Amino acid sequence: MGTSTIKPSLTMKQVLIFGGFMVTMSMGIRHGFGLFNLPITSANEWGRETFALTIALQNLIWGAFQPITGALADRYGAFKIMVAGGILYALGLAGMAISTDVFNFTVAGGLLIGLAQTATTYSVVYGILGRNVPADKRVWAMGIAAAAGSFGQFLMIPVEQGLLSAFGAQDALLLLALMASLMIPTAYMLREKNFAHSNNLGDQTIKQALKEAMGNTSFRLLTLGYFVCGFQVVFIAVHLAPYLKDLSASYPAVGAPAVATTALALIGLFNVFGTYGAGMLGQRLPKRYLLSGIYLSRSIAIIGFLLIPLSPMTTYIFAAIMGFLWLSTIPLTNGIVAQIFGVKYLTMLSGLVFFSHQLGSFCGAFLGGYLFDRTGSYLIVWEIAIALGVFAFLVNLPVKERAITRIVNA
Repeated sequence: MGTSTIKPSLTMKQVLIFGGFMVTMSMGIRHGFGLFNLPITSANEWGRETFALTIALQNLIWGAFQPITGALADRYGAFKIMVAGGILYALGLAGMAISTDVFNFTVAGGLLIGLAQTATTYSVVYGILGRNVPADKRVWAMGIAAAAGSFGQFLMIPVEQGLLSAFGAQDALLLLALMASLMIPTAYMLREKNFAHSNNLGDQTIKQALKEAMGNTSFRLLTLGYFVCGFQVVFIAVHLAPYLKDLSASYPAVGAPAVATTALALIGLFNVFGTYGAGMLGQRLPKRYLLSGIYLSRSIAIIGFLLIPLSPMTTYIFAAIMGFLWLSTIPLTNGIVAQIFGVKYLTMLSGLVFFSHQLGSFCGAFLGGYLFDRTGSYLIVWEIAIALGVFAFLVNLPVKERAITRIVNA
Protein backbone atom coordinates (compact mmCIF):
# COMPACT_ATOMS: atom_id res chain seq x y z
CA MET A 1 0.00 0.00 0.00
CA GLY A 2 1.38 3.36 -0.93
CA THR A 3 2.53 5.82 1.67
CA SER A 4 2.03 9.01 -0.34
CA THR A 5 0.31 11.80 1.48
CA ILE A 6 -1.34 15.08 0.60
CA LYS A 7 -0.50 18.43 2.10
CA PRO A 8 -3.20 19.45 4.59
CA SER A 9 -5.14 22.62 3.74
CA LEU A 10 -6.75 22.86 7.20
CA THR A 11 -5.11 22.74 10.59
CA MET A 12 -6.10 20.00 13.00
CA LYS A 13 -7.55 22.71 15.25
CA GLN A 14 -9.82 23.95 12.45
CA VAL A 15 -11.02 20.46 11.63
CA LEU A 16 -11.76 19.59 15.24
CA ILE A 17 -13.51 22.87 16.12
CA PHE A 18 -15.68 23.34 13.05
CA GLY A 19 -16.08 19.64 12.24
CA GLY A 20 -17.06 19.15 15.86
CA PHE A 21 -19.63 21.93 15.67
CA MET A 22 -21.08 20.48 12.48
CA VAL A 23 -21.73 17.08 14.07
CA THR A 24 -22.81 18.76 17.32
CA MET A 25 -25.68 20.44 15.49
CA SER A 26 -26.55 17.60 13.15
CA MET A 27 -26.42 14.78 15.68
CA GLY A 28 -27.75 16.91 18.53
CA ILE A 29 -30.95 17.94 16.76
CA ARG A 30 -31.77 14.42 15.58
CA HIS A 31 -31.13 12.94 19.03
CA GLY A 32 -34.15 14.81 20.36
CA PHE A 33 -36.67 13.57 17.80
CA GLY A 34 -37.93 10.99 20.30
CA LEU A 35 -39.29 13.86 22.43
CA PHE A 36 -41.59 14.84 19.56
CA ASN A 37 -43.06 11.34 19.22
CA LEU A 38 -46.04 11.63 21.56
CA PRO A 39 -46.78 15.37 21.02
CA ILE A 40 -46.94 14.99 17.23
CA THR A 41 -48.81 11.68 17.11
CA SER A 42 -51.33 12.88 19.70
CA ALA A 43 -51.93 16.22 17.98
CA ASN A 44 -52.50 14.57 14.59
CA GLU A 45 -54.24 11.47 15.93
CA TRP A 46 -51.65 9.19 14.35
CA GLY A 47 -50.44 5.83 15.64
CA ARG A 48 -46.87 5.56 16.87
CA GLU A 49 -46.10 3.49 13.81
CA THR A 50 -46.47 6.64 11.65
CA PHE A 51 -43.85 8.62 13.53
CA ALA A 52 -41.63 5.54 13.83
CA LEU A 53 -41.83 4.94 10.07
CA THR A 54 -40.76 8.52 9.35
CA ILE A 55 -37.70 8.24 11.59
CA ALA A 56 -36.99 4.78 10.22
CA LEU A 57 -37.14 6.10 6.65
CA GLN A 58 -34.89 8.98 7.65
CA ASN A 59 -32.27 6.52 8.84
CA LEU A 60 -32.67 4.31 5.78
CA ILE A 61 -32.28 7.27 3.39
CA TRP A 62 -29.28 8.45 5.39
CA GLY A 63 -27.63 5.06 5.07
CA ALA A 64 -28.59 4.36 1.44
CA PHE A 65 -27.30 7.70 0.13
CA GLN A 66 -24.26 8.03 2.44
CA PRO A 67 -21.90 6.13 0.09
CA ILE A 68 -23.04 8.31 -2.84
CA THR A 69 -22.62 11.53 -0.86
CA GLY A 70 -19.28 10.25 0.38
CA ALA A 71 -18.08 9.48 -3.15
CA LEU A 72 -19.11 12.99 -4.27
CA ALA A 73 -17.28 14.54 -1.32
CA ASP A 74 -14.17 12.46 -2.05
CA ARG A 75 -14.31 13.50 -5.70
CA TYR A 76 -15.32 17.17 -5.49
CA GLY A 77 -14.60 18.18 -1.91
CA ALA A 78 -16.87 18.32 1.13
CA PHE A 79 -17.70 22.05 1.17
CA LYS A 80 -20.56 22.11 -1.37
CA ILE A 81 -21.93 18.84 -0.03
CA MET A 82 -22.15 20.23 3.51
CA VAL A 83 -23.79 23.47 2.35
CA ALA A 84 -26.48 21.46 0.58
CA GLY A 85 -26.88 19.35 3.71
CA GLY A 86 -27.42 22.37 5.93
CA ILE A 87 -30.10 23.72 3.57
CA LEU A 88 -31.92 20.38 3.40
CA TYR A 89 -31.78 19.99 7.19
CA ALA A 90 -33.47 23.35 7.76
CA LEU A 91 -36.08 22.67 5.07
CA GLY A 92 -36.84 19.25 6.51
CA LEU A 93 -37.42 20.57 10.03
CA ALA A 94 -39.64 23.35 8.69
CA GLY A 95 -41.56 20.81 6.63
CA MET A 96 -42.13 18.62 9.69
CA ALA A 97 -43.49 21.66 11.51
CA ILE A 98 -46.08 22.65 8.91
CA SER A 99 -47.15 19.18 7.73
CA THR A 100 -50.64 18.06 8.68
CA ASP A 101 -50.74 14.82 6.71
CA VAL A 102 -48.63 11.69 6.91
CA PHE A 103 -47.15 11.89 3.40
CA ASN A 104 -45.76 15.43 3.71
CA PHE A 105 -44.49 14.75 7.22
CA THR A 106 -42.71 11.62 6.03
CA VAL A 107 -41.14 13.41 3.04
CA ALA A 108 -39.88 16.25 5.25
CA GLY A 109 -38.72 14.22 8.25
CA GLY A 110 -37.73 11.09 6.36
CA LEU A 111 -36.41 12.07 2.93
CA LEU A 112 -35.11 15.63 3.38
CA ILE A 113 -33.51 15.18 6.80
CA GLY A 114 -32.19 11.76 5.81
CA LEU A 115 -30.41 13.32 2.82
CA ALA A 116 -29.20 16.21 5.00
CA GLN A 117 -27.59 13.85 7.46
CA THR A 118 -25.53 12.20 4.72
CA ALA A 119 -23.80 15.54 4.23
CA THR A 120 -23.48 16.89 7.77
CA THR A 121 -22.51 13.96 10.02
CA TYR A 122 -19.53 11.75 10.67
CA SER A 123 -18.66 10.26 7.29
CA VAL A 124 -18.09 13.58 5.52
CA VAL A 125 -16.37 15.16 8.52
CA TYR A 126 -14.16 12.09 8.92
CA GLY A 127 -13.16 12.37 5.26
CA ILE A 128 -11.93 15.92 5.91
CA LEU A 129 -10.24 14.73 9.06
CA GLY A 130 -8.51 11.86 7.26
CA ARG A 131 -7.02 14.24 4.70
CA ASN A 132 -5.83 16.82 7.22
CA VAL A 133 -4.81 14.92 10.38
CA PRO A 134 -1.66 12.77 10.64
CA ALA A 135 -2.28 9.01 10.66
CA ASP A 136 -0.81 8.58 14.14
CA LYS A 137 -3.46 10.93 15.56
CA ARG A 138 -6.36 9.94 13.33
CA VAL A 139 -8.36 7.64 15.63
CA TRP A 140 -7.86 10.05 18.54
CA ALA A 141 -9.14 12.93 16.37
CA MET A 142 -12.10 10.80 15.27
CA GLY A 143 -12.87 10.26 18.95
CA ILE A 144 -12.79 14.01 19.53
CA ALA A 145 -15.21 14.63 16.64
CA ALA A 146 -17.51 11.87 17.86
CA ALA A 147 -17.39 13.34 21.35
CA ALA A 148 -18.49 16.67 19.89
CA GLY A 149 -21.51 14.97 18.38
CA SER A 150 -22.15 13.39 21.75
CA PHE A 151 -21.98 16.77 23.45
CA GLY A 152 -24.55 18.00 20.94
CA GLN A 153 -26.87 15.25 22.07
CA PHE A 154 -26.40 16.27 25.69
CA LEU A 155 -26.83 19.96 24.86
CA MET A 156 -29.81 19.70 22.54
CA ILE A 157 -32.06 17.41 24.59
CA PRO A 158 -32.87 20.03 27.27
CA VAL A 159 -32.98 22.72 24.58
CA GLU A 160 -35.54 20.78 22.55
CA GLN A 161 -37.60 19.88 25.60
CA GLY A 162 -37.55 23.54 26.62
CA LEU A 163 -38.72 24.61 23.17
CA LEU A 164 -41.48 21.99 23.25
CA SER A 165 -42.68 23.13 26.66
CA ALA A 166 -42.56 26.83 25.81
CA PHE A 167 -43.79 26.90 22.20
CA GLY A 168 -45.31 23.54 21.30
CA ALA A 169 -44.10 21.03 18.70
CA GLN A 170 -44.71 23.14 15.57
CA ASP A 171 -42.87 26.29 16.66
CA ALA A 172 -40.14 24.22 18.32
CA LEU A 173 -39.38 22.55 14.98
CA LEU A 174 -39.32 25.93 13.20
CA LEU A 175 -36.82 27.27 15.74
CA LEU A 176 -34.71 24.15 15.28
CA ALA A 177 -34.76 24.84 11.53
CA LEU A 178 -33.18 28.24 12.20
CA MET A 179 -30.54 26.60 14.36
CA ALA A 180 -29.82 24.01 11.67
CA SER A 181 -29.06 26.79 9.19
CA LEU A 182 -25.91 27.54 11.21
CA MET A 183 -24.40 24.48 9.55
CA ILE A 184 -24.13 26.47 6.29
CA PRO A 185 -21.49 29.00 7.48
CA THR A 186 -19.81 26.18 9.41
CA ALA A 187 -19.32 24.34 6.13
CA TYR A 188 -17.44 27.37 4.78
CA MET A 189 -14.99 27.15 7.68
CA LEU A 190 -14.25 23.55 6.64
CA ARG A 191 -13.62 24.44 3.00
CA GLU A 192 -10.42 22.77 1.82
CA LYS A 193 -8.76 25.42 -0.30
CA ASN A 194 -7.73 24.29 -3.77
CA PHE A 195 -9.14 20.83 -3.12
CA ALA A 196 -8.39 18.51 -6.01
CA HIS A 197 -9.09 14.81 -6.32
CA SER A 198 -5.66 13.63 -7.43
CA ASN A 199 -3.75 10.40 -7.76
CA ASN A 200 -1.17 11.22 -5.13
CA LEU A 201 -2.88 8.70 -2.87
CA GLY A 202 -2.74 6.04 -5.57
CA ASP A 203 -4.50 5.57 -8.91
CA GLN A 204 -7.25 3.27 -7.63
CA THR A 205 -10.68 3.98 -9.11
CA ILE A 206 -13.98 4.08 -7.23
CA LYS A 207 -15.02 0.79 -8.84
CA GLN A 208 -11.78 -0.86 -7.77
CA ALA A 209 -12.12 0.51 -4.23
CA LEU A 210 -15.67 -0.83 -3.93
CA LYS A 211 -14.68 -4.25 -5.25
CA GLU A 212 -11.71 -4.39 -2.90
CA ALA A 213 -13.80 -3.47 0.14
CA MET A 214 -16.68 -5.83 -0.61
CA GLY A 215 -14.23 -8.69 -1.11
CA ASN A 216 -12.55 -8.04 2.23
CA THR A 217 -13.78 -10.30 5.07
CA SER A 218 -12.99 -7.79 7.80
CA PHE A 219 -14.97 -5.09 6.02
CA ARG A 220 -17.97 -7.40 5.78
CA LEU A 221 -17.73 -8.29 9.47
CA LEU A 222 -17.54 -4.62 10.45
CA THR A 223 -20.60 -4.01 8.31
CA LEU A 224 -22.57 -6.74 10.10
CA GLY A 225 -21.60 -5.40 13.51
CA TYR A 226 -22.55 -1.86 12.58
CA PHE A 227 -26.10 -3.01 11.78
CA VAL A 228 -26.48 -3.89 15.44
CA CYS A 229 -25.19 -0.50 16.56
CA GLY A 230 -27.84 1.28 14.51
CA PHE A 231 -30.65 -0.98 15.70
CA GLN A 232 -29.88 -0.50 19.38
CA VAL A 233 -29.23 3.23 19.53
CA VAL A 234 -32.11 4.36 17.33
CA PHE A 235 -34.63 2.09 19.03
CA ILE A 236 -33.66 3.55 22.40
CA ALA A 237 -33.48 7.15 21.14
CA VAL A 238 -36.93 7.02 19.53
CA HIS A 239 -38.83 4.76 21.92
CA LEU A 240 -37.35 5.23 25.39
CA ALA A 241 -39.58 8.22 26.20
CA PRO A 242 -42.85 6.50 25.24
CA TYR A 243 -41.65 3.27 26.91
CA LEU A 244 -41.25 5.08 30.21
CA LYS A 245 -44.60 6.83 29.77
CA ASP A 246 -46.32 3.49 29.20
CA LEU A 247 -44.96 2.10 32.46
CA SER A 248 -46.07 5.08 34.53
CA ALA A 249 -49.18 3.18 35.70
CA SER A 250 -46.98 0.65 37.49
CA TYR A 251 -44.08 3.02 38.16
CA PRO A 252 -45.61 6.53 38.41
CA ALA A 253 -42.31 8.31 39.01
CA VAL A 254 -40.82 7.34 35.64
CA GLY A 255 -43.75 8.68 33.61
CA ALA A 256 -42.83 12.34 34.09
CA PRO A 257 -41.43 13.93 30.91
CA ALA A 258 -38.43 15.14 32.92
CA VAL A 259 -37.28 11.56 33.46
CA ALA A 260 -37.09 10.76 29.74
CA THR A 261 -35.51 14.14 29.02
CA THR A 262 -32.88 13.64 31.70
CA ALA A 263 -32.18 10.07 30.54
CA LEU A 264 -31.63 11.14 26.92
CA ALA A 265 -29.45 14.02 28.08
CA LEU A 266 -27.38 11.63 30.20
CA ILE A 267 -26.89 9.42 27.15
CA GLY A 268 -25.45 12.44 25.35
CA LEU A 269 -23.29 13.49 28.32
CA PHE A 270 -21.72 10.08 28.96
CA ASN A 271 -21.38 9.59 25.23
CA VAL A 272 -18.82 12.40 25.29
CA PHE A 273 -16.60 10.40 27.63
CA GLY A 274 -17.26 7.11 25.83
CA THR A 275 -16.38 8.35 22.35
CA TYR A 276 -13.32 10.24 23.55
CA GLY A 277 -12.19 7.22 25.54
CA ALA A 278 -12.72 4.95 22.53
CA GLY A 279 -10.58 7.26 20.41
CA MET A 280 -7.81 7.24 23.03
CA LEU A 281 -7.90 3.48 23.58
CA GLY A 282 -8.17 2.82 19.84
CA GLN A 283 -4.68 4.28 19.40
CA ARG A 284 -3.25 1.78 21.89
CA LEU A 285 -5.38 -1.39 21.88
CA PRO A 286 -6.85 -3.63 19.16
CA LYS A 287 -9.96 -1.85 18.00
CA ARG A 288 -11.80 -5.10 17.18
CA TYR A 289 -11.66 -6.19 20.83
CA LEU A 290 -12.91 -2.81 21.98
CA LEU A 291 -15.84 -3.06 19.54
CA SER A 292 -16.72 -6.57 20.73
CA GLY A 293 -16.63 -5.42 24.34
CA ILE A 294 -18.92 -2.46 23.60
CA TYR A 295 -21.59 -4.61 21.95
CA LEU A 296 -21.56 -7.25 24.68
CA SER A 297 -21.72 -4.57 27.37
CA ARG A 298 -24.79 -3.04 25.73
CA SER A 299 -26.63 -6.37 25.90
CA ILE A 300 -25.73 -6.77 29.56
CA ALA A 301 -26.91 -3.24 30.31
CA ILE A 302 -30.29 -3.85 28.62
CA ILE A 303 -30.78 -7.10 30.53
CA GLY A 304 -30.13 -5.29 33.79
CA PHE A 305 -32.51 -2.47 32.87
CA LEU A 306 -35.32 -4.94 32.17
CA LEU A 307 -34.75 -7.09 35.27
CA ILE A 308 -34.07 -4.47 37.95
CA PRO A 309 -37.18 -2.70 39.38
CA LEU A 310 -37.78 0.48 37.40
CA SER A 311 -37.26 3.90 38.99
CA PRO A 312 -35.89 7.27 37.88
CA MET A 313 -32.51 6.34 39.36
CA THR A 314 -32.25 2.98 37.59
CA THR A 315 -33.30 4.71 34.37
CA TYR A 316 -30.55 7.29 34.80
CA ILE A 317 -27.96 4.60 35.54
CA PHE A 318 -29.01 2.69 32.43
CA ALA A 319 -28.83 5.90 30.37
CA ALA A 320 -25.35 6.69 31.68
CA ILE A 321 -24.06 3.20 30.86
CA MET A 322 -25.63 3.18 27.41
CA GLY A 323 -24.36 6.71 26.82
CA PHE A 324 -20.80 5.60 27.53
CA LEU A 325 -21.25 2.86 24.93
CA TRP A 326 -23.47 4.87 22.55
CA LEU A 327 -21.30 6.20 19.71
CA SER A 328 -17.97 4.83 20.89
CA THR A 329 -18.22 2.40 17.96
CA ILE A 330 -17.83 5.24 15.45
CA PRO A 331 -14.14 6.21 15.83
CA LEU A 332 -13.19 2.55 16.19
CA THR A 333 -15.08 1.35 13.11
CA ASN A 334 -13.96 4.25 10.92
CA GLY A 335 -10.43 3.94 12.27
CA ILE A 336 -10.28 0.31 11.14
CA VAL A 337 -11.62 1.24 7.69
CA ALA A 338 -8.93 3.90 7.31
CA GLN A 339 -6.27 1.53 8.63
CA ILE A 340 -7.16 -1.21 6.14
CA PHE A 341 -7.89 0.82 2.99
CA GLY A 342 -6.25 4.23 3.46
CA VAL A 343 -7.94 7.63 3.20
CA LYS A 344 -8.41 8.26 -0.54
CA TYR A 345 -11.95 6.84 -0.47
CA LEU A 346 -12.48 6.98 3.28
CA THR A 347 -15.68 9.04 3.07
CA MET A 348 -17.24 6.65 0.56
CA LEU A 349 -16.16 3.46 2.35
CA SER A 350 -17.23 4.83 5.73
CA GLY A 351 -20.56 5.64 4.12
CA LEU A 352 -20.82 2.11 2.76
CA VAL A 353 -20.31 0.45 6.14
CA PHE A 354 -22.60 3.10 7.63
CA PHE A 355 -25.38 1.96 5.29
CA SER A 356 -25.55 -1.23 7.33
CA HIS A 357 -25.76 0.88 10.49
CA GLN A 358 -28.74 2.69 9.04
CA LEU A 359 -30.46 -0.50 7.95
CA GLY A 360 -30.26 -1.43 11.62
CA SER A 361 -31.53 2.02 12.56
CA PHE A 362 -34.53 1.58 10.25
CA CYS A 363 -35.35 -1.77 11.83
CA GLY A 364 -34.94 -0.45 15.38
CA ALA A 365 -37.10 2.60 14.83
CA PHE A 366 -39.81 0.92 12.76
CA LEU A 367 -40.06 -2.38 14.65
CA GLY A 368 -40.38 -0.46 17.89
CA GLY A 369 -43.53 1.27 16.66
CA TYR A 370 -44.84 -1.63 14.58
CA LEU A 371 -44.56 -4.28 17.29
CA PHE A 372 -45.84 -1.94 19.97
CA ASP A 373 -48.97 -1.13 17.96
CA ARG A 374 -49.62 -4.86 17.53
CA THR A 375 -48.62 -6.26 20.92
CA GLY A 376 -48.95 -3.26 23.24
CA SER A 377 -45.40 -3.84 24.48
CA TYR A 378 -41.77 -3.12 23.60
CA LEU A 379 -40.50 -6.34 25.22
CA ILE A 380 -39.91 -8.24 21.97
CA VAL A 381 -37.78 -5.42 20.57
CA TRP A 382 -35.72 -5.21 23.76
CA GLU A 383 -35.06 -8.95 23.45
CA ILE A 384 -34.01 -8.56 19.81
CA ALA A 385 -31.60 -5.80 20.84
CA ILE A 386 -30.02 -8.10 23.42
CA ALA A 387 -29.56 -10.98 20.98
CA LEU A 388 -28.08 -8.68 18.33
CA GLY A 389 -25.55 -7.34 20.83
CA VAL A 390 -24.24 -10.86 21.44
CA PHE A 391 -24.09 -11.43 17.66
CA ALA A 392 -22.04 -8.23 17.15
CA PHE A 393 -19.70 -9.25 19.96
CA LEU A 394 -18.90 -12.44 18.06
CA VAL A 395 -18.54 -11.07 14.52
CA ASN A 396 -16.06 -8.34 15.47
CA LEU A 397 -13.58 -10.70 17.11
CA PRO A 398 -12.07 -12.05 13.82
CA VAL A 399 -11.61 -8.61 12.20
CA LYS A 400 -8.04 -8.04 10.94
CA GLU A 401 -6.81 -4.47 11.32
CA ARG A 402 -3.71 -4.56 9.13
CA ALA A 403 -3.40 -2.49 5.95
CA ILE A 404 -4.38 -4.30 2.78
CA THR A 405 -1.60 -5.21 0.35
CA ARG A 406 -2.25 -4.03 -3.19
CA ILE A 407 -0.48 -5.39 -6.25
CA VAL A 408 0.77 -2.54 -8.40
CA ASN A 409 1.09 -3.34 -12.08
CA ALA A 410 4.41 -2.37 -13.63
